[in-house]
Amino acid sequence: MKIGNLGDRLVIVMAAGAVDVERASGDRFASDPQAVYEHWTAFREWAHGADLAAAEPLDPARLRPPVARPPQIFAIGLNYRQHAAESGLDLPSDPLVFTKFASCLTGAYSNIPVPTDGTADWEIELAVAIGVGARNVSADRAWEHVAGVAVAQDISGRAIQLRGPAPQFSLGRSLPGYGPIGPWLVTPDELPDPDDLQMTCTLNREEVQKTSTDDMIFSMPQLISQLSALLPLLPGDPLFTGTPAGISSAMNPPRFLEPRQTLISRIDGVGELRNRIVAADP
Repeated sequence: MKIGNLGDRLVIVMAAGAVDVERASGDRFASDPQAVYEHWTAFREWAHGADLAAAEPLDPARLRPPVARPPQIFAIGLNYRQHAAESGLDLPSDPLVFTKFASCLTGAYSNIPVPTDGTADWEIELAVAIGVGARNVSADRAWEHVAGVAVAQDISGRAIQLRGPAPQFSLGRSLPGYGPIGPWLVTPDELPDPDDLQMTCTLNREEVQKTSTDDMIFSMPQLISQLSALLPLLPGDPLFTGTPAGISSAMNPPRFLEPRQTLISRIDGVGELRNRIVAADP
């Protein structure tokens, strides 16, 4: 099943288009895309037996983040072996965790504003959204708590991130538009192997990142297990699971995002983001 946020209304995405959940469920489930995570188990049970024939045409440009107002956002740094190698860093012994702020989230076809200083970097990532709250969850039960997966970009303002005596990861990665996610959420049962997904990022049709999620240092189940041992993961929380090799700042010389470029981020079986780079307002 694919669920989406179409113009701030919860929809189920079908081959024929989008089914409005509030209308199809006779108001049992609200139109608010974020509200569904509080009732995820009941929603899934209803959707599997529901009449979803009333699909309407889907305009991708109207897709907004499938997690619209999450209570928490977690992100992981340095979580791919090849990315650690290109950065000249040892593999971490524990996940490197930081947060992003909800105001950075944006849709699959939205513009990404970047500053004129030329230090905004791309980072394709697999994102997962929590459907059933998780606390002290074992890795072998972690997928049971996941509502679905999405494609994401953890756009990184390196000038802000590396400013001052200590890194500012959360600020540098949370400017407006720095969290594209979507195009929708795909439930794990739709994926042949959710722990081995091929991802590709292209900039103006040039491939800059390509790998599989099986290159992760800490798999998604391990991340959920280790995070939930420390604090509760809440329904609707997204988790950005890290980026593979191929980021701009690891290039020689670095080549950052510039206005009028197009950034396409794809994960096989999930979907793609198609974001236009624009100049940030002065």
